[in-house]
Amino acid sequence: MNEQTKELPKACSDETAAAEFLERQRWGPDPYCPRCESRRVHQLRQRGNGARSKRFLWYCEICQRQFTVRIGTVLEDSRIALRHWCYAFWAACASKKGVSALQIHRMTGVSYKSALFLMHRIRFALADDPITPARMEGTIEVDEAYIGGKPRHKGPRSKRGMGTDKQPIIALLQRGGDVRAYVPVGVTARNIGRIIHENINPARARLITDESWAYTKIGRRFFGGHDTVNHGRKEYVRGDVTTNRVEGFFSLIKRGMYGTFHAVSRKHLHRYLAEFAYRYNTRKMNDGDRVTLAVKSAVGKRLRYREP
Repeated sequence: MNEQTKELPKACSDETAAAEFLERQRWGPDPYCPRCESRRVHQLRQRGNGARSKRFLWYCEICQRQFTVRIGTVLEDSRIALRHWCYAFWAACASKKGVSALQIHRMTGVSYKSALFLMHRIRFALADDPITPARMEGTIEVDEAYIGGKPRHKGPRSKRGMGTDKQPIIALLQRGGDVRAYVPVGVTARNIGRIIHENINPARARLITDESWAYTKIGRRFFGGHDTVNHGRKEYVRGDVTTNRVEGFFSLIKRGMYGTFHAVSRKHLHRYLAEFAYRYNTRKMNDGDRVTLAVKSAVGKRLRYREP
């Protein structure tokens, strides 16, 4: 058990321990001002007993302003106790299929509305940087899935979400690497092609998909080739040609949607996908390191209540 994992239980139950835990994860042994990045800072103490201020304030001698560990992160302007934030970060990172806002509400006592917004902030922190990430290389599995809703009729078309109110999602998984998941406007060759082009370098990649017509044209651009498995003919593996890994990622999402969240609006679905992708991409880390990385990922990000 590493040091972070040992500290988390106390940080989830004691406000001072929570503040110190978050400060260590963000600043390490050398704290600095989040506004001017000056190292000439010191803690503000209460008169008489010398204890830390109730808001765990710091003071910067350069910009002459007070600040806390919340400033410049998704925690900024939040009145939720830091110990509840620590618990929510821990639960989101340690629960393989996610944790619902209702569960956070039960365990911490904050209102359900506050717990829901708290979890959306954490999911926003776990998402990739808004700057376009480097394009993927190597062997890439791409597939789409449909979640939520109920089919309007039975038949072969409903299996792919056609004629239903299910929401399509698409995932790109690099073998031995990371996964990225998106909510396309619609499952068309143009929409899927745009997502693949933005995320994969065709000159240095090999594409593996199912037999869907949506991948036919885009697959011709890949220098490493485009291999397919025909699920319609019950073909799932042919040598190393398979989409089982990306479908395994989809199974985690579906189990989380059905068993943990039960219902997710289309408006916020991309945040839940970011949460599942973060846990998958950090699958080789222990819970303590995963929480530490999540806290560091929260720096420099803000999610306001009325933002999409």
